[in-house]
Amino acid sequence: MNMSVLVYRNKSRSATLKIHGDKTHYCYFSKDASKKLKDDNKELMLIKGAVHTDLYDRTDIIPFDKIVSFFKTYLK
Repeated sequence: MNMSVLVYRNKSRSATLKIHGDKTHYCYFSKDASKKLKDDNKELMLIKGAVHTDLYDRTDIIPFDKIVSFFKTYLK
């Protein structure tokens, strides 16, 4: 992307769930972005000890229950 998503942070009405491993090298970006997205329908979930590929390959740590709950709440 050539433009920062955060430019439009105050205009976004869409629910957003960001799921990251806390050991990923870009985790800081999601933390910073989450601080700037203030609505109640925006959430960051950090998976302790996980790296980027863990959230593709390790189905035992993927928070499926949280994803389902978030979708049921905000995708009506």
